Amino acid sequence: MYLATVLVVLSFVSVNAQSVYDLRINEVMLFNKTNYIDSYGERSAWIELVNTGYNSINVAGCYLTNDISIPTKYRIPSADPITLIPQQQYLVFFANGKSVHGTLHLNFTLDSTNRFIALIAPDGRTLIDSITLPIIDTDKSYVRLPNGTGKWQVSELATPNSTNELFETHVTAGQKFVKFDPYGFIMAFIAMSVVFTALLVLYRLFKLTARLAQKPIRIQFRKPKQTKLEMVEEKVEEIPGEVFAAISAALYFYETEKHDQESTVLTIERVSRRYSPWSSKLYSLQQTPNRIVVHRKMN
Repeated sequence: MYLATVLVVLSFVSVNAQSVYDLRINEVMLFNKTNYIDSYGERSAWIELVNTGYNSINVAGCYLTNDISIPTKYRIPSADPITLIPQQQYLVFFANGKSVHGTLHLNFTLDSTNRFIALIAPDGRTLIDSITLPIIDTDKSYVRLPNGTGKWQVSELATPNSTNELFETHVTAGQKFVKFDPYGFIMAFIAMSVVFTALLVLYRLFKLTARLAQKPIRIQFRKPKQTKLEMVEEKVEEIPGEVFAAISAALYFYETEKHDQESTVLTIERVSRRYSPWSSKLYSLQQTPNRIVVHRKMN
């Protein structure tokens, strides 16, 4: 559905872009004494048409006349490829009354009493463009500035088959861009780039705004900061029990193995006890085995 619509629109645009209604009378010279010469080496009044469209237009089948009551006075032949005018280009016709000389030679003339010119559509009735010339001096032309759309004015310098805009001051910025981008592709690309760039900036802006709006809520749910003492206690609690066991074992072995060096020499001393004969019986009953006292010799 969308494809069909696009094709219809493009077809409509294409047909209108190639329409003869984009043709305009652009420049006319009434008295030609030392100016433009035709292919026969003759000078005569001449009429310049311009294609203001952006596609080639075939002017064949259209009419030129110097009498509005006879709109089909001269029909432009359709068998000559010269009648195809490229985009923004020109075509000059000679008003010398000698149509037998070729396609570009009209069957009527222009003079001080007959200064009217009209371009008629192929239907022979629709007026495309017309102009009534003032009486101008010899070798001066009557031109439109800008080409095809501007106001008519007298020019000291004739420009047949070329632009009337000899000075850049007559060309607007928009017209320069149209010549640079006749099909509008660059303009479409620039417009789309601007739109998508604006959308991207808005997306970033809204995303940043949403983050800033959510930031205070996140702060309320944050864990409160711990004091230094709590951080130390938390670190102490995190020490595994194996570490404490290893430390305790080390301290135990350190304490139990702490003593002086011992000598291997033993000293044995017999202990005698004096007793009374009267008590020898009793003594013999109570006497315990002799003890051997071993004195360690300390270094």
